[in-house]
Amino acid sequence: MTATENAAPFAEWVGRTDAVDDRITLAPTQAAAAMLDDADARFSEGDPLPPLWHWFYFLPKACQSAIGADGHPARGGFMPPITLPRRMFAGARLSFLKPLVIGKPARRDATIRAVSEKSGKSGRLAFVTVSYVYSQDGRPCIEEEQDIVYREPGAAVPAPAVTELAPPPAGAWTRTVTPDPVLLFRFSALTFNAHRIHYDRPYAMNEEGYPGLVVHGPLTAVMLMELVRHNAGQSVAGFSFRGQAPLFDLAPFRLVGEPAGDRVALHAEGPDGRTAMVAEVTLAS
Repeated sequence: MTATENAAPFAEWVGRTDAVDDRITLAPTQAAAAMLDDADARFSEGDPLPPLWHWFYFLPKACQSAIGADGHPARGGFMPPITLPRRMFAGARLSFLKPLVIGKPARRDATIRAVSEKSGKSGRLAFVTVSYVYSQDGRPCIEEEQDIVYREPGAAVPAPAVTELAPPPAGAWTRTVTPDPVLLFRFSALTFNAHRIHYDRPYAMNEEGYPGLVVHGPLTAVMLMELVRHNAGQSVAGFSFRGQAPLFDLAPFRLVGEPAGDRVALHAEGPDGRTAMVAEVTLAS
């Protein structure tokens, strides 16, 4: 894409900060385990929070009157008021310094690091990079940098063709996931995410041009991390992921993890064999 880039319209948002206090209570952790179908999970106060499960805390709390037509909070506030209608959590990079502990208060400090716009053959795009630091007892536990992408409406997305997937590499960890509206609703509820593409099929298809309900990118990332948590036998020091294509509730998809030393290469494959997400875990020594 031949693109022009312009950060000026929202330059005043760079450096903005926000702080949220929350308590890492037991109930969301138990609910997350149920949603992930982990019948063997047993959590108590004082236990470490599994990696990425901090996404079930520090939730947005916009009033109902401040929700836009797509189910997201109206533009403005901490995030810049970018008017492009389509929003997605495109990727992130995380360092796990020490586990958050269930039952204790915690704090999330956020800073907008960069805002830019690009235009080219595929239309206008805007990129916002936000860093987060999650702390307990005044000590950082998790450092995270998220990439949020805004774009213009595009052409309708065709339903993926279902094909027989190639055998996974030798020694790989795999899991097949059959997404359905109940799973997507439960994840939306746990993250207080009212984006209608995840539960409102007529809206997703007629307004945003998808062939079905969209699987949350963070849900796919959490499931990839769970593949590591249940197979690696080591704690996680770092994680990164990047979304490449959407997944839908139309057919099963496959998670694949390939361990090599202190790293695990991960990806999610759609029913057509297309890579929907790539990720990497660094294991603690």
